[in-house]
Amino acid sequence: MSIATKIDRTVVRNQAYRAGEFNVRERHNERKNESYHNGDIDLSRADLNVHFRRVLALDGSPETYEQTFKRLLDEGVIVKRGLKPDAKVFDELVFDVNTAYFENHGGYEYARSFFAEAYRLAVSEIGGEEYILSAVMHADERNRALSDELGRDVYHYHLHVVYVPVVEKEIYFRKNHKDPALAGTLKEVIPQISHSKKWPMRVPVEKDGKTVMLNAYSLLQDRFFEHMRAAGFEGFERGERGSTVEHLTDLEFKIKKDRERVAVLDEVIEKKGEQLVQLEQKTVLERKRSDAFAEIDDMADRRTMMGDVIVSQEDWKTVSTLAKEGQKSRGIIKHLKEKITGLINRIRRLEKHLTLYETKQLGISDRMKFYKAFQRAPQRMMEAIAEIMRSPPECTRPEPVRQKMREIKR
Repeated sequence: MSIATKIDRTVVRNQAYRAGEFNVRERHNERKNESYHNGDIDLSRADLNVHFRRVLALDGSPETYEQTFKRLLDEGVIVKRGLKPDAKVFDELVFDVNTAYFENHGGYEYARSFFAEAYRLAVSEIGGEEYILSAVMHADERNRALSDELGRDVYHYHLHVVYVPVVEKEIYFRKNHKDPALAGTLKEVIPQISHSKKWPMRVPVEKDGKTVMLNAYSLLQDRFFEHMRAAGFEGFERGERGSTVEHLTDLEFKIKKDRERVAVLDEVIEKKGEQLVQLEQKTVLERKRSDAFAEIDDMADRRTMMGDVIVSQEDWKTVSTLAKEGQKSRGIIKHLKEKITGLINRIRRLEKHLTLYETKQLGISDRMKFYKAFQRAPQRMMEAIAEIMRSPPECTRPEPVRQKMREIKR
């Protein structure tokens, strides 16, 4: 049965990562996690995932992404020369078409042939298979919305290609080289790791007799669409230009945008409400303070003929009490300011320790992973959070973290 869909679109996305994120990407792509926040991943279908490239060690076991990367460095296939310590050293291409396209054109076997062709394009785009750490088509991610609509399980097929972005970097002899014959000439060409040079923000392109600057990713979208059409695959259009959500269906896109608008409005309303409460509290305090000052000023309205102020015994008692409390408050305020300063400094030290620990252990902080996950799949994240809130709490912090916190407290 054919599934009604407005427009099927091809899309290819690219994301850069730092060295500390090898394990995170590998565990997801190679299905090494025992469980996933994404409840739509069906691990019983993991054997249907198709590897177009899996790097093996000499003993026949699969190399990890990091092992392959380090081996390529040792063999001189790639060079880190000129990179900053925290530079992004590997990328991931995700080739995709909305789920209904494959359901309408043959399902799993059609997806295998489609992404086999997409992988051939990936090899060409990357510059050689030797730079690819892994290439796997996922066939185990259930499309919940479409499954619910059709009353049967429907799976979303897509291709992950993890690779090292490499460009040919020309190295020249210095112009003031001691050998005039070599000065300014080409010394060597190295395979340099560089995400920014591999995918520049602007690329000069000849169009209608003029040179225009286009985004490298936009040109990649063009090449993916044109390559697949030339290979005989039909029934889809290129992802919309300028869109960052080309992999979503129209309905998913509308839901996502509506949720984003609601989230923004909720945040604005919450902030305005907080500001209103603060303003009301400030107004009450100012009114009380103003009344108190006026009352004190009224005490001095009665004067003698010589201009001296006459203060009643009751008023004098009030003024005296306020003066004593003011003196006492000065010392308390000074002590509290010193204590607050000390606490702020301690918080900064703890935050620094925590940041260093998270960076060392995870490569990327949990908060940043949560933020990126929410950007990538807001609907699934909200469903996962709802499911967690319905379940009893559990202790998930490993012993090394508790030990680290005890050491920080000391």
